[in-house]
Amino acid sequence: MTGSKALMRALQAEGVKTIFGYPGGAIMPVYDALFDYTRGDKKCFDHILVRHEQAATHAAEGYARVSGEVGVALVTSGPGATNTLTGVADAMMDSTPMVVIAGQVAINALGTDAFQEVDLVGVAQPISKWSYQIRHAKDIAWAVSRAFYIARSGRPGPVVLDFPRNAQVEEVEWEPQRVDFVRSWVPYPQLDDAMVRQAAALINSAKRPLALVGQGVELGNAQEELKAFLEKADIPAGRTMLGLSALPSNHPLNVGMLGMHGNYAVNLKEQECDVLIAIGMRFSDRVTGNLKTYARQAKIIHLDIDKSEIDKNVKTDVAVVADCKESLPAITALIDENNHHEWRESFRPLDEKERQKVILPAIHPSDGPLLMGEVVNAVAEATKGEAVLVTDVGQNQLFATRYFKFHRQRSICTSGGLGTMGYGMPAAIGATFATDRTVCCFMGDGGFQMCIEELGTIMEQQAPVKMILLNNNYLGNVRQWQDMFWMRRKSFTKMMNPCYELIARGYGISYEAVTDRATLGAAIERMLSADGPFILECAIKEDDDVLPMTPPGMNVDDMMLEINA
Repeated sequence: MTGSKALMRALQAEGVKTIFGYPGGAIMPVYDALFDYTRGDKKCFDHILVRHEQAATHAAEGYARVSGEVGVALVTSGPGATNTLTGVADAMMDSTPMVVIAGQVAINALGTDAFQEVDLVGVAQPISKWSYQIRHAKDIAWAVSRAFYIARSGRPGPVVLDFPRNAQVEEVEWEPQRVDFVRSWVPYPQLDDAMVRQAAALINSAKRPLALVGQGVELGNAQEELKAFLEKADIPAGRTMLGLSALPSNHPLNVGMLGMHGNYAVNLKEQECDVLIAIGMRFSDRVTGNLKTYARQAKIIHLDIDKSEIDKNVKTDVAVVADCKESLPAITALIDENNHHEWRESFRPLDEKERQKVILPAIHPSDGPLLMGEVVNAVAEATKGEAVLVTDVGQNQLFATRYFKFHRQRSICTSGGLGTMGYGMPAAIGATFATDRTVCCFMGDGGFQMCIEELGTIMEQQAPVKMILLNNNYLGNVRQWQDMFWMRRKSFTKMMNPCYELIARGYGISYEAVTDRATLGAAIERMLSADGPFILECAIKEDDDVLPMTPPGMNVDDMMLEINA
């Protein structure tokens, strides 16, 4: 068979069901082979034709984050390949398993500046787990199996396969291969019993323990192991943005979201705890603030599958390097049943202070224009914690992650480390192919227009994305920083926006606008009960600010509940 058909067989062998892609000249033999695998009785794959290659990667990310499987993107060479690089970098930062397969000119034309030639392996290598050029058809089975093994094993991430045209058309005898080993790479480190004992001893001696829960718990499918650990030792737990659905929002030990715009109590209590247990999180700058003052009073226990994260930002006292699916039960077996009632109760006055100063005014304003917080809260109440949250980047992301509710695992898709505007809509498309749950996508007017062409994908697929457009006619997050730190000099953040109703009508997508809070609840119900996709545009107060906030570079305990005039 041809190399292109061999690729189809290799993808079948990896259990691929959905491919997000965009054809072009250098990948045309593969698309010709794909034709037979997407139709009739022999149908093996759903191929989702996106409108931009970057969207293919974000859709693959959304699919991977919700399904737990490897997302797949298929594109052509040159600009098609380079358009995927933002998604590759995004997946690398957020540990999302993805395989990007890109066409390439034939190997005898490499280095000649042939039409749509680019050194994809070279440019992708620093931002991927592995990038490789399949130069001959005989290498396809091995390369694809290795790519999927690397993408999904250990700390997940993106892999890029460069596929020259000659390898696509060469004849090859199909021989399946299974790669489950890469020399010198240990994706699942052996659990060190001594470190487990040291961690348990510290936890047993703690008077004020605090757990920081990251996405690693979700990636390791260790949600139940986490609950057993926390409940036995009675440890309050904060969650990172990407780890929000690792612990149900209504769990009694959940004390809120960490980070620059997280909850007041949990951020301040990081500076009071005596033992801090970080589980599957990487101590990003948005969580720690000023590293020189961060949690200096605490003994630090760090559970992570990736050894490179240990001591990278925060010096640890005990490092347990292993899959948290394995390390959490091992520690749980050695810790004492405990009661930290007094410590947990000390969070309440700070929670109440935030509730009175920030939360109630944000979700139940008495008058004035609509606020982002009240829209998010209304959607969260209507979906009862059962929906998948997808966000774009900016104020929409920060309000959505603060006020949405999660009762089920793998319920959040957002661009964390890279902060990619334009991520939201295509990631939401991918999420709809991974689940039959309601998918709610919050976007600002800036991010919406960065991916507006994907309304065509939604139209064609009738992907049932519920799009909540929070329109304040500004690049809101930049505007807030300009107001706070740049003397209110609003340099190029005011936006002139199109008529979104006409755009929705052009794509045949249901649309409704809300300008008055009296009609908000009914409009949300109509959106959620409608079949197929829906755009709900909400006219938001232009200078709505996200609070609390730890100013960049400041100490965690400098978190602000209000902005001084």
